[in-house]
Amino acid sequence: MNIQLFLQNLANGVSLGSVYALIAIGYTLIYGILRLINFAHGDIFMLATYFAFYGISLLFLPWYVSFTLTVIAIALVGFLIDRIAYKPLRNAPRISALITAIAVSLFLENFAIVVFGGRPKPFPVLPELNKMSLIGGIRIQNLTFVIPIVAILSLLLLIWILFKTKIGMAMRALSRDIDTTKLMGVDADKIIGFTFALGSGLAAIGGIMYAMKYPSIYPLMGIMVGLKAFIAAVIGGIGNVLGAALGGFFLGVMEIMIVALFPSLSGFRDVFTFSIFIIFLIVKPTGIMGESMEEKV
Repeated sequence: MNIQLFLQNLANGVSLGSVYALIAIGYTLIYGILRLINFAHGDIFMLATYFAFYGISLLFLPWYVSFTLTVIAIALVGFLIDRIAYKPLRNAPRISALITAIAVSLFLENFAIVVFGGRPKPFPVLPELNKMSLIGGIRIQNLTFVIPIVAILSLLLLIWILFKTKIGMAMRALSRDIDTTKLMGVDADKIIGFTFALGSGLAAIGGIMYAMKYPSIYPLMGIMVGLKAFIAAVIGGIGNVLGAALGGFFLGVMEIMIVALFPSLSGFRDVFTFSIFIIFLIVKPTGIMGESMEEKV
């Protein structure tokens, strides 16, 4: 592989990894507080693509209006999912919340099939982002540069919220000890609801970016992408925001580069992803930036 082809594939890997990072952060935010793997997160990602699609094609909204309203709407969906499905189970055994997460995921998938139809739909791509740029002899789609920039800006905004605001301080406190934080006057349910909304909003941004990169949307598209984002969160250190972002970038680059280096094995692309996951679970189960934490009871 020559250097130009390597750099082109690296750019594509970073672009894909940016999407994984945005979704993985949502997983890790919720897990960090509730120790819950929200399996519906990938389907929230899927809903965002449909909301944005119909905003442009059915309501004829400008793309920037449609995308903004989609992020807000999906954040509200995440908040409602917490209120309807998870809040009643705050004090229930953790397995109950886990089963509920799977049930919510199946509900969203079948809801999308019934309402939106099972056939793939072509997602509109902005002409400016679809153009190719020539940089150092490498032809790269403009969208390939935009996706990492959006991901990094979203991550910086999240870090600002976590470390510079009172609600972020409350989120970090809840991730350490929910009961003690409640005793200090923090409304835990309100903070948890905000966390679901924030994580869902990031998933919406990732969904829009992914749909523009791979412009075909369908109701089950969130299953594999969501699963890979979960793997990215575990690789980076689930519960650690920077670790989840790093894991997303790592997984995206590895996935693209393996296919680029061994094109005859492109059909085994997912096998490599899950193999990397298993290796991390054996060698470093806490992930790259994760830390050992006692199980909450």
